[in-house]
Amino acid sequence: MEKLVIKNVGMILSGKMEEPIFDGDCLVAVDGKIDDWGNENDLDTDDATCIVDAHGVTLAPGLIDSHVHPVVGDYTPRQQQLHWIDSTLNGGVTTMISAGEVHMPGRPKDVIGLKAMSIAAQRWYENFRPSGVKVHAGAPVIEHGMVEEDFAELANAGVKYLGEVGLGSVKDGKTANQMVEWARKYGIQSTIHTGGPSIPGSGLIDADMVIETGTDVIGHINGGHSALPDDQIICLCETCTKQAFEIVHNGNERAAVLTVNTARELGKLDQVILGTDGPAGSGVQPLGILRMIAMLSAFGNVPAEIAFCFGNGNTARQRDLDVGLIEKDRCADFVLLDQAQHAPGKNMLESVAQGNLPGVGMTIIDGAICSERSRNTPPAQRLPERIL
Repeated sequence: MEKLVIKNVGMILSGKMEEPIFDGDCLVAVDGKIDDWGNENDLDTDDATCIVDAHGVTLAPGLIDSHVHPVVGDYTPRQQQLHWIDSTLNGGVTTMISAGEVHMPGRPKDVIGLKAMSIAAQRWYENFRPSGVKVHAGAPVIEHGMVEEDFAELANAGVKYLGEVGLGSVKDGKTANQMVEWARKYGIQSTIHTGGPSIPGSGLIDADMVIETGTDVIGHINGGHSALPDDQIICLCETCTKQAFEIVHNGNERAAVLTVNTARELGKLDQVILGTDGPAGSGVQPLGILRMIAMLSAFGNVPAEIAFCFGNGNTARQRDLDVGLIEKDRCADFVLLDQAQHAPGKNMLESVAQGNLPGVGMTIIDGAICSERSRNTPPAQRLPERIL
């Protein structure tokens, strides 16, 4: 039995908007799953195989990047960059979700080829976790010629997500909706490209098509890169009652704040999730999720502890993941962070609410330490320490 004990925690962020901060100074995980948390004196901490002294820093569920474009391993040909996933781990991200392996050179667009690549991508990231990061890949971009049996085959092979609708040849709402419904029938979640074109072959996806297509996630609602007009973004927020409003780092910052302000006024902040939309022409953003949390808190009038939920718990719930929340039997995936040295604010949350990045001191995935002091964030005031 592997038993992790994290003690002397200064604050526990839950990932839950309804109760974003939990009481307690200790958390226990057994065999990679969360077992209990609260005051150390009330918990069973005996027989630990790993003990982390948090030294007063904040513990939060690992961050989730809802929108990435991986290709193979920890390499992206889009930017000719190695170890971009490891670098993102150093930004507190422990889980990534593919919105399509669209940057694969020579990406097949025939039905047999796209299914083969999708299944292969799902397999290689299932079998290989770069630096421990969980990458949910194998997201096929739908093309004309696909039939219901193709989605059944993909689902049976383990594929769980579609790539961005609109990046392939299917660009009308009626056809896209039929394929999205087939995917949903077999348990495959869908997302749609929203806004102006991003890569050759993509095109404008406006609010009408987003609504007609009916995907589960409104991909980069703030544009990737170019956003829709304000009235269309507001229309999507008003009209869509269940879909996730995905805000990305590579989109329009003003549109991102508009989305959060609108969602807050409508009582729909639980539908807000975060991604980076990288690697892309904008590059790789190892701190993209933390930057979005800080920006949306600072400019969107959202308490920092709620903004953190956009980057873990909301995404976990919208994406049906077993990570992102402090709950018993959830995966023990965490980021330990603290206020950056010399950053303004009385504590980490107040500093983030002023737009400052925190310092990451450790990431843990399935109860195992994957990284310690981040090489990318500003140095934290305090650092957690493994003592056993």
